[in-house]
Amino acid sequence: MKKKVLFLCTGNSARSQMAEVLLRHQAGDQFEAFSAGTSPETVDARTVTVLQKMGLPAEGLLSKPVSGYAEDNFDFVITLCDKAGQECKSFPNAAEMIAWNFEDPKTRPGLIPFETTAKEINERIKMFVLVQTK
Repeated sequence: MKKKVLFLCTGNSARSQMAEVLLRHQAGDQFEAFSAGTSPETVDARTVTVLQKMGLPAEGLLSKPVSGYAEDNFDFVITLCDKAGQECKSFPNAAEMIAWNFEDPKTRPGLIPFETTAKEINERIKMFVLVQTK
């Protein structure tokens, strides 16, 4: 049976969308991936662009509120920013809460902030999959 993972960030417009797509790509046979935001915004076009550059499907991504998953059970709820971590210190139906903190690519300095964030999340997900599937 696949383990269910919910990725949370504030806007569900970049980091959590990336994480959902990346986990589905890396280990969709072992995990069901979902994402949501504490204050959902429109998915940032740069998120879609960077995922497509990585060769991943990014069409149809939608930002969703965390309240939409209030009744669902998850094996893991992973927050991707400190703000979401504070707002969702506990998720009622989560077997395990994990807090990761990635800089918001929308305000991150540098020439390729979305690419940098996607690479960092990709590496963390590789480690997560390795640890959770041993």
